[in-house]
Amino acid sequence: MPITVRLAVVLAERQVRSKELAEYVGITEANLSLLKQGKVKGVRFETLARICEYLDCQPGDLLQYVPEDGARRESPRRAG
Repeated sequence: MPITVRLAVVLAERQVRSKELAEYVGITEANLSLLKQGKVKGVRFETLARICEYLDCQPGDLLQYVPEDGARRESPRRAG
């Protein structure tokens, strides 16, 4: 999947334990672990907002787009 989750990195940078974050957000540690591993198909905006609030970050700090083939494809809008 071209979207990678950087939550584990941000937690480490801020020295925050998963348990603390899960309690604040109101989700189980198991679900937070799945999110950290990128094993979820989606995340509620409310959950994302609570994570960002606690970690004092932006959604873009937690999610990263990485093309699967390693190269950016030309946008259909740019194709002439």
